[in-house]
Amino acid sequence: GGEADAMRKRARELGASLFDTGELYGMGRSGRSVGGAIRGQREKVFLATKLFPVGLPFMVSGRARASAQRLGVDRLDLYQVHWPSPLFPPRSTMPRMKVLQDTGLVRHIGVSNHSLAQWQAAERDHGGPVLSNQVRFSLIARAPEHELLPWAQREGRLIIAYSPLGQGLLSGKYQKAPPRNFRRARRAFSDVSRQRLQPMVDGLGEIAAKHGATSSQVALAWLIRKANVVAIPGASNVRQLEENVGAADVELSEDDDARLTALALSAE
Repeated sequence: GGEADAMRKRARELGASLFDTGELYGMGRSGRSVGGAIRGQREKVFLATKLFPVGLPFMVSGRARASAQRLGVDRLDLYQVHWPSPLFPPRSTMPRMKVLQDTGLVRHIGVSNHSLAQWQAAERDHGGPVLSNQVRFSLIARAPEHELLPWAQREGRLIIAYSPLGQGLLSGKYQKAPPRNFRRARRAFSDVSRQRLQPMVDGLGEIAAKHGATSSQVALAWLIRKANVVAIPGASNVRQLEENVGAADVELSEDDDARLTALALSAE
């Protein structure tokens, strides 16, 4: 719609160069929408999409070409395996991903929702770097810090953090009342969970006030100050998009970082 088009246009203006989509998003409509948004701006954006691992491995090439066609491009900057396949080992898929690189359709190969062992297995069977792993990562979802991030930093790989605002919980907007949509049924949005999160929300607010920022910007800044981490927050309107991009200008101190990390531990 018009709001979505305005958001993507503003994202380019603000320098938000990573556009991430996938086969499942809107049953392909998201890819066509992103393609329209980047028309005439191709060299200014880093375009990522995902292969949903259902289907036979020989279909990888055709599905990559179909994704590129929906996006209206002749090259994908990052092609990611959305989940570890429940049916086929990486040795069935990753060599085919490598062919996509060798032919120039894909610049980089990535994975998503992979454990460290699964990421490393994908890289072994690919025979080269698997650049990134897109995983849930935020102040209230810190599992990637245990194994994934240290390895990525050591090996020069990337963690792409999705749900970096805890699906909105870290913004504080759900502290007084749970969401009205499907998220309401999730345990993280229960009254007990939201009460436990209150010290974190309060701390984010205090640090945000000190920096002239918002709580969401501080939560994003905590993530992206980590080496080898890229965050992809969602946005439902242009104002949220501008707020997300503004997180890059928030410079947290070591004390801020330590306080947020301690609050995150207490929220677990």
